[in-house]
Amino acid sequence: MADPQKALGEFNFAGDDAVVPFAVEGLDARGRAVQLGPMLDQILGRHDYPEPVARLLAEMVVLTVLLGTSLKFDGKFIAQTQTDGPVDLLVVDFTTPSSVRGYARFDADKLAAAVSVGATSSEALLGNGIMALTVDQGEYTQRYQGIVELAGSSMEEVAEAYFRQSEQIPTAVKLAVARIAKRGENGFVESWRAGGLVAQFLPESPERMRMPDLPGGDAPEGVEDELGDFEPDDSWVEVRALVDTVEASELADPDVGVERLLFRLFHERGVRVFPPNPVADDCSCNRERIKGVLSNFSAEEITESVEDGAIAVTCEFCGESYSFDPSEFTDAESDKSPDGES
Repeated sequence: MADPQKALGEFNFAGDDAVVPFAVEGLDARGRAVQLGPMLDQILGRHDYPEPVARLLAEMVVLTVLLGTSLKFDGKFIAQTQTDGPVDLLVVDFTTPSSVRGYARFDADKLAAAVSVGATSSEALLGNGIMALTVDQGEYTQRYQGIVELAGSSMEEVAEAYFRQSEQIPTAVKLAVARIAKRGENGFVESWRAGGLVAQFLPESPERMRMPDLPGGDAPEGVEDELGDFEPDDSWVEVRALVDTVEASELADPDVGVERLLFRLFHERGVRVFPPNPVADDCSCNRERIKGVLSNFSAEEITESVEDGAIAVTCEFCGESYSFDPSEFTDAESDKSPDGES
């Protein structure tokens, strides 16, 4: 029997946890959009983060999957913040083609003080510091890392600044996080959702794409002055204006969906969507990898790591616990010759 064919006009929606690439060719724009549901709820629920921390990590997860799924090779995309705010560390890893894991570290006392005065925006929770975006293609290649300063900026503004500073590509970013309640057998059950959209201006002519560099960026000397009177391309002005009409409630609303949202925004210009890229809560930790890390510890460090006769390691991302007998490492150490070879 032949494979069933789609009926004329039939369309499969991506649904939750799948990044949808799109193109608005009439405006020379391309991008990606996503709605996260069960995958995000698992990541956030595993650690039972306070709500302000969960919202901030959710934004980081959305941003990471939007950027990570654009990789055209096997590798890893890592987004990490290091700041002086109540939430001093956020880390989200995306490993091709679909694995996501995330972790947030926060100071409970600082967080409580911030919440007590209503300082729960991403800018207030992060404070000052940096965001590093790293592309890692494997052990035989050199990592590429872009660093953006965080100084009272939202996650959206930071992402846009990254593209402006590192690649001079006009970019619009929208992120939204929601907590919804659904009636279950034992009453209402709350779960996390989020949505996001990245649109970029990518015309064939490089001259049309140019935009002014940020102070301290990597544009060649003199380019910033040359672009001082920069006039944005009319097509990009239109894309930016349309993207700015998106409401946070639309981005995360399961009844809207990614494809419907894109149609609402760009139907007058014509928008094409491409096959979705599913993403999943999938930590890369395992016993062998952790043992490999511990094997690099000195004998003194191994001894200091022993508690109740064992070495216990818990993955900060997924919460999985691993237990090792100290002899696994002390025996290996004793087998080494004086020059460090086995």
